[in-house]
Amino acid sequence: MRSNRLRQKLDAGLPTLGTHILSSWPTLVELIGAAGGHYDYVEFTAEYAPFNLYDLDNLGRALELAGIAGMIKVEQGEYTTQSMRAIGSGFQSVLFADVRTVADAQAAVAAVRAETPGNRRGFGLTGVGMRRDVGTNREVGSPAYTTALDDAVVVLMVEKRQCVENLDAILDVPGIDMVQFGSADYAMSIGHANNRGHKDVRAAEIKTIETALKKGIHPRIEIAEPDQAAPYLAMGVKHFCIGWDVGILSNFWKTRGETMQGLLSAKPAKPTKKTKAPKDNYK
Repeated sequence: MRSNRLRQKLDAGLPTLGTHILSSWPTLVELIGAAGGHYDYVEFTAEYAPFNLYDLDNLGRALELAGIAGMIKVEQGEYTTQSMRAIGSGFQSVLFADVRTVADAQAAVAAVRAETPGNRRGFGLTGVGMRRDVGTNREVGSPAYTTALDDAVVVLMVEKRQCVENLDAILDVPGIDMVQFGSADYAMSIGHANNRGHKDVRAAEIKTIETALKKGIHPRIEIAEPDQAAPYLAMGVKHFCIGWDVGILSNFWKTRGETMQGLLSAKPAKPTKKTKAPKDNYK
């Protein structure tokens, strides 16, 4: 069984850094892994992305090649199936969206952990599978397999009014490792859609972070730029996930397109008699 880099860092009290992709193209995972070793894991935000089971297997292979952990974000109503298939493909962490109740949190943990006595990190309902994580048939149902499921990182989205109201009880469910506050969903759930900066949204985020830290659960923050991390670092947060592939591409196309259109619409300069060869711009 492959070692879980994210679990190892959490257990050692070390900070972690991830990034998001919505594309199922495995080459992106390889590029992230080759980016100087700065990233501990890649979150495949499957809640918003088209994908099939072959994509999960190919992403799992890329994660192993890149030497980093994989997290999958699964949507409401798909906790068990998507978690089981993603872990079987090689992912080692699951982020559960739309948690509202203690029962939702219990279902999330159970979808990841093995159905075996003596689990250190919560009750589980996951059985034996002949999938990539066990070499298809080489470690089926082995002690190493049950340990790997116990080590899988369980992350909950705190993004609904009911979740924030029940936060103490929800975070008392055994087996929760991390939480992520979702400001956009929370704002909508309290009647302030598209107002992520509303004072009640900000108060709920602070409550989530402080409650998690008090209970020994790791809060994770999603940011677009490094300069957004400072206030969270001051609160004691050590775990961040930065950037989305779609956002990076969208921003590049918008800003560079605007710049190029400005150059193309400008009055052309008079040509000089001697024209220099253009530089190689593809390095």
